[in-house]
Amino acid sequence: MADRSLRGMRLGAQSLQSEEGVVFSPRTTYTYRCATCGRDTEMVFSAEAEAPEIWECKFCSREATLMVGSEPMTVDRADAKTPRSHWDMLLERRTRAELEELLEERLTYLRARRGTQKIGA
Repeated sequence: MADRSLRGMRLGAQSLQSEEGVVFSPRTTYTYRCATCGRDTEMVFSAEAEAPEIWECKFCSREATLMVGSEPMTVDRADAKTPRSHWDMLLERRTRAELEELLEERLTYLRARRGTQKIGA
């Protein structure tokens, strides 16, 4: 028994699976053209998937538009919301006069805690 050794495979070295009998899903290649750098980016999607109108350019990271034939697709941006900042949302709830009053109250409180309250203010 000592003269025989057991032989095995290293973990992760080789796969026991083969590609025999595997049917790959149909694929479609779409081209996106960047208006900034003018280069084309080709992306492969499933034939069943709907290709997005916009993709990130792999060269300059800007917005590339889907090409339909030899022309870029026109992107409808009517549904796009303009982002609201914290300040915009705050102004929906309070007026500037109310905000000035709140600021002054808070500054007075903070100055009193520090002991630097202005006398006569």
